[in-house]
Amino acid sequence: MKKCFFLLLLSAVAVSLKAYWQPYWWALKLTWEPAPTVQSLPNPLPGQRFSDTWGAARSQGRKHEGVDIFAKRGTPIRSTTKGLVVRIGQNRLGGNVVSIIGPGRVRHYYAHLDGYADIRIFDWVEAGTVIGYVGDSGNAKGTPPHLHYGIYTVGGAVNPYPLIKQD
Repeated sequence: MKKCFFLLLLSAVAVSLKAYWQPYWWALKLTWEPAPTVQSLPNPLPGQRFSDTWGAARSQGRKHEGVDIFAKRGTPIRSTTKGLVVRIGQNRLGGNVVSIIGPGRVRHYYAHLDGYADIRIFDWVEAGTVIGYVGDSGNAKGTPPHLHYGIYTVGGAVNPYPLIKQD
């Protein structure tokens, strides 16, 4: 009887440890995979065309660190990468935002969302998973609904336009 209880307890501890460490293991595995290359990422808004707005002037002397993809409010936004959801929240410029760490420790940043899909911090997502919905939150309030999509590496912002497949 004591042996059965011990094995049951050991099993419960193992399951708990796996649940605790799994996101960290996933993140570690992603560092070994290559970063995105030219035309390797799917469009986060399939079927929506967009232009390269990287580096365009913005208010207060800023430069645009991403691309804007316009679509109807509420259009589902799909992850461009497999990876770990590391941020679901708000900030002054981006409004409602989601960040996902993908292969090569690249952070994929989705901003101006109208709302979030059913995702949580440390969820694992695959490319194509719906993560949110197009909106105009943050400093985009009052502009046509769109997704601001940015990519950040250890060295800083990278132009996402050439990395996204142009359907």
